[in-house]
Amino acid sequence: MTSNNLINKTVVITGASSGVGLAAAEAFAQEGCNLVLAARGKEALENAIEICQALGGFAVGIPTDVSDFKDVEHLTGEALKISGTIDVWVNNAGVMATGKYEETPIEVIDQVIKTNLLGYMHGARSILPVFKKQKHGVLINNISIGGWMPAPYGTAYSASKYGIRGMTECLQGEVSDEPDIHICGLYPSIQKSTGNMHSAKYSGLDFKIPPTASDPKKLAAAMVEMAKNPQKSKFTDFSSLMMKGMYSIMPKPLINTTSAALRLLMKEDNETDTDGNILTPSKNPMRIYGETMLSPTKKSKNLLITGLGIAALVFLSRQLKPKA
Repeated sequence: MTSNNLINKTVVITGASSGVGLAAAEAFAQEGCNLVLAARGKEALENAIEICQALGGFAVGIPTDVSDFKDVEHLTGEALKISGTIDVWVNNAGVMATGKYEETPIEVIDQVIKTNLLGYMHGARSILPVFKKQKHGVLINNISIGGWMPAPYGTAYSASKYGIRGMTECLQGEVSDEPDIHICGLYPSIQKSTGNMHSAKYSGLDFKIPPTASDPKKLAAAMVEMAKNPQKSKFTDFSSLMMKGMYSIMPKPLINTTSAALRLLMKEDNETDTDGNILTPSKNPMRIYGETMLSPTKKSKNLLITGLGIAALVFLSRQLKPKA
């Protein structure tokens, strides 16, 4: 199924009740797809269904905890009832916890791994037999730039994202003899979504999305394009590609500098600490866009990204300069 026409194709999206997942649901609805939306919160799913139906897509919601394989198997079974096939599966459900590792509750650490890494593995394990039986299908893993470079003070999150990239690349080899089955990895930078608002924060670490964050609707458009024209991997915005390049050149200075910046945001009193949506379903706001530090113009955003790139080049040139 590598057709540009997605009309009446069945698409499963996990984590579809807010943020990037909701943006993806809207984007596929506009393509005329049969949508099967999954998330833990039933009320938020109902809202997502209404949005998709208003855009012309057929949509059903299946309350699902992706960290539970039985839930994912149930999701697959319900999706198959629509047309007998599942054409696209988007692994998107994810959670994040930031703060000092030793100050992060162990149950939160465990659940980040269960939701992010095991959740994606459960999705792949459930859908691959379906794809192989029907001889086609596209599995899209929304991984993030976190699959290539660590997120400072996000140890469990980073471990999960590195793991998802490994799973994705391994499965690409396993289906290399199946010409119409595709395993795709998307590597976006931080998104201007509700994800940060719903995340868990410890160590008095309270911050909003930086002005360089990318538009979730552009990532959703990349998912649709990947469904139409599958690729093994794609960096969905310039900033994610730039960050990967910078980290490959100077990993230690980059991680140390960003870690130091986050330490400045930590407060001695932990009034801002919250478990977020790690152990319970996300709460309001259940929308696509989240709060940012400020609202930059496109020009100022591009200037900031360019400035970071120039700073990296200057730093690199100094490092490579021969010693006297």
